Amino acid sequence: MSYLLPHLHSGFAVDQAILSEEGRVVVLRFGHDYDQTCMQMDEVLASVADQIKNFAVIYLVDISEVPDFNTMYELYDPCTIMFFFRNKHIMIDLGTGNNNKVNWAMTDKQEFIDVVEVVYRGARKGRGLVVSPKDYSTKYRY
Repeated sequence: MSYLLPHLHSGFAVDQAILSEEGRVVVLRFGHDYDQTCMQMDEVLASVADQIKNFAVIYLVDISEVPDFNTMYELYDPCTIMFFFRNKHIMIDLGTGNNNKVNWAMTDKQEFIDVVEVVYRGARKGRGLVVSPKDYSTKYRY
């Protein structure tokens, strides 16, 4: 499903996407198109892209093709989602301890829309850290 979403092929393109978007949240998916986790996430992203187009824009970045951000954002996971608003990285407290990014595939479409909406509302108010509507600290039940 990644072919339905716009790809950014250079570090400059990523920077311009973040810088140029004034009124919407920039959702960046870092990873590989062929990775299973990214495929699941891309399916959700592609299906909700039209619903969130008024307050968010989604881009895909291949971490092998554009390695510029790998160390800066610690992109070691197969699939990573990050949020930016007006050239500012918006952190989200998901209850996992890592507030910088989402590093698993969200399979529920409404859940992802809710997360993006919370990021947008918090970022518009000037908050750098927003709290997720759902707590993911018990995502894995042992």
